[in-house]
Amino acid sequence: MQEDSPVQNENTPDAPHTGQPQRAGRRNRLIVLSAAALVALGLGGVAVATTGGDHPAPAAVSLDAQSRAEAASRADRSARESSTPVTPSASPTPSPSAASASPTPAKTATAKAKPKPKPKKTTKPTPAWVNPMPGAAVTSCYGQRWGTLHAGIDLALPSGTPLRAAAAGTVTQAGDASDGYGNSVFIDHGNGYLTHYAHQSRIAVTVGQKVKAGQVIGYEGATGDATGPHLHFEVHQGMWNQIDPAPFMRARGVDLGC
Repeated sequence: MQEDSPVQNENTPDAPHTGQPQRAGRRNRLIVLSAAALVALGLGGVAVATTGGDHPAPAAVSLDAQSRAEAASRADRSARESSTPVTPSASPTPSPSAASASPTPAKTATAKAKPKPKPKKTTKPTPAWVNPMPGAAVTSCYGQRWGTLHAGIDLALPSGTPLRAAAAGTVTQAGDASDGYGNSVFIDHGNGYLTHYAHQSRIAVTVGQKVKAGQVIGYEGATGDATGPHLHFEVHQGMWNQIDPAPFMRARGVDLGC
C-alpha cells in the first residue's frame, strides 16, 4: 500500500528562508559579547567590521597586541643588527724609533761650565841694554870738571838703591878699584866694551860671574872720593879707555839724560 506523501502548500515559505533571521541574531550576539569582553579587559578600543550578506564578520583586532608585535619586531631587528660583527678601526702603530727615542735632556743652568783658559802671562823680553839706575837724577855728565876729565856720568838716588848691569856679560873685577872709585864692579860684555859701576856701598856679585841685563850687581853708596851717595857710571872701549856713556847708551836705546 502506497503511503501518501505530504502535500506542500505553495504559501508555505521555503526552509532556507526560515533560518536567516536566526543566523543574523547569533552574529549580533557574538559581536556584542566580543565588544563587552574587550571593554572588560581595558584594552582601550575595539575595531569591529561587519559585512552584509552571508560572509562572517572579521575578528576584532587588539591595539595592545599590535603594539606588542611591533615591539617584538623591533627587538628582533636590533638583535640582528647587534650581531653584525663590527670591524675595529685600525690604530696607528708607533714606530720603533719613535718609541725608543728618549728626549735629550736640556742643559741646565747648574751644569758646571768649563773654565775659560787663563791667558798666559807674557813678559816683554829684556832689552839688550838698560839704564843701570832707572829714575835717577843726573848730577854730572861726561867731560872736563875742575880742570880734570870727569870720565863718566853721575846718577843720584837715596843710598842703598839697587844698581843693575847695563847689559849681559861677565864680571871681571869686584871690589875696591882705588884711585877714589871706592867699591867698584867691572863687566866685560864680550864685544870690546866694558862698563864700570863705582862708589857702591855693597857689592852683590863676584869675579867670573855671568850676569844678565838688568840684574842687580850692588847698591848705591859714597865709598871712595864722593861728596854724597851716587853711581859713577863709565863705558870703556878696552880697559881704562873711557868714552862718553851718553851717546853710546843712546845708540842702544837708553837715554841717561846727558
